[in-house]
Amino acid sequence: MVFDRKGAAVAVAQKEHRQIYPQPGWVEHDPAEIVERTREVVAEAMERRGLAPGDLAAIGITNQRETTVVWDRKTGQPVSNALVWQDTRVAEFVAALARDGGQDRFRARTGLPLATYFSAAKIRWILDNVAGARRRAEAGELAFGNIDTYLAWHLTGGLHITDVTNASRTQLMNLATLDWDDEMLRAFAIPRALLPEIRSSSEVYGSANWDAVEGVPLAGILGDQQAALVGQACFEPGEAKNTYGTGCFLLMNTGRRPVASTCGLLTTVAYRMGGAPAHYALEGSVALTGALVQWLRDNLGLIAASDGIEALARTVEDNGGVYFVPAFSGLYAPYWKDSARGVIAGLTRYANRGHLARAVLEATAFQTRDVLDAMEQDSGVRLATLRADGGMVANELLMQFQADILDRPVVRPVTRETTALGAAYAAGLAVGYFTDLGDLRANWAADRTWQPAMDEARRAGLYRNWKKAVARSFDWVDEKENG
Repeated sequence: MVFDRKGAAVAVAQKEHRQIYPQPGWVEHDPAEIVERTREVVAEAMERRGLAPGDLAAIGITNQRETTVVWDRKTGQPVSNALVWQDTRVAEFVAALARDGGQDRFRARTGLPLATYFSAAKIRWILDNVAGARRRAEAGELAFGNIDTYLAWHLTGGLHITDVTNASRTQLMNLATLDWDDEMLRAFAIPRALLPEIRSSSEVYGSANWDAVEGVPLAGILGDQQAALVGQACFEPGEAKNTYGTGCFLLMNTGRRPVASTCGLLTTVAYRMGGAPAHYALEGSVALTGALVQWLRDNLGLIAASDGIEALARTVEDNGGVYFVPAFSGLYAPYWKDSARGVIAGLTRYANRGHLARAVLEATAFQTRDVLDAMEQDSGVRLATLRADGGMVANELLMQFQADILDRPVVRPVTRETTALGAAYAAGLAVGYFTDLGDLRANWAADRTWQPAMDEARRAGLYRNWKKAVARSFDWVDEKENG
């Protein structure tokens, strides 16, 4: 996406890449395919508006966090497919770590519970299961990165960097020092030589060498959810946004001090702009929201296209008593149950495909309520409104139900692709294209606001049944089976 000074998109190009499922619980991407698709959409977006490299002020990268790539430093070729954030193959190892000190044994250092979600355990799996990988990593022949690092490497011809937001999701970075933590490296048996340099989210890192953007400075990197926080101009403590994408991610800016969670949330870096102090955030991560709609489309064939789910859900008045808990890869915040699996509860002969479609949409809103309740308890701040972005905010039925089940307004901004916008903002700030955060705040504008319109008794009843369905998903697999 190419943005102008007002934060408006002037060119867009996009392509899907393959989702690879070698066996249950395993989710992979082909890193080389991601680089190739990125090169293609960069060239296509530039071509659509007749843009030359000189027309661009800077480039920003935003990416799926935690997705883990290890590659050869000489050739740039990955040693295996990327292990995606949803992948659960490391569950047995994670459970073993948790038995010695509990699930929260590393929270004070990293802000994160032990879970299959983060990069560290995935790196270890690659080193231990790809022939020769550990020996080569210790010899300094291999490099690790999340997708931001792998893209930056290829875009700049070998720059090995990440930013503080992505580093904070590896479970290897110390939240206080913003550097790799020696104790964490020992716990996961990961050589420091494998890791990228941690930089701020907004500075000139180097220059692009791809033809379509040759010589343009790479000047911004933000993990996708932190990028959306920046794109939504949530710069004050207590401001929050929810991104409805493949998963669902609610982040609240907590200012310059990390807030420890006691309610199952993550403490993470929100952003660090150049030499300014880092800002932190509380985050609630939901594994499956938009991906559940894709599953309904691809695996069950109930809809021909993802945007058809709203029309199907509108064929019924309510969920017909049906609840869908999408714990395909376990449950994330605030439960952190790797052993949970998906359930559909409340089925009767009355239930039809419309009820199932509605239950799929409502699952997103219920999971957001779970996270918001935990976030307000941790922070002591009651959100007045929820800023919403991402692909699913086009779904009017979902957004109204979200306002209803939260009992507060949900606001959609004019620019819905705030994740890409946040990366553009970080890059623009680094090169002076934007003067300061005030410029970014001035660009934000509301497109639509949904007001809650559900009575309290119905809201309470729906949410009570959701919690019952969630409890049914717990402990579906044991640790050995999960591994």
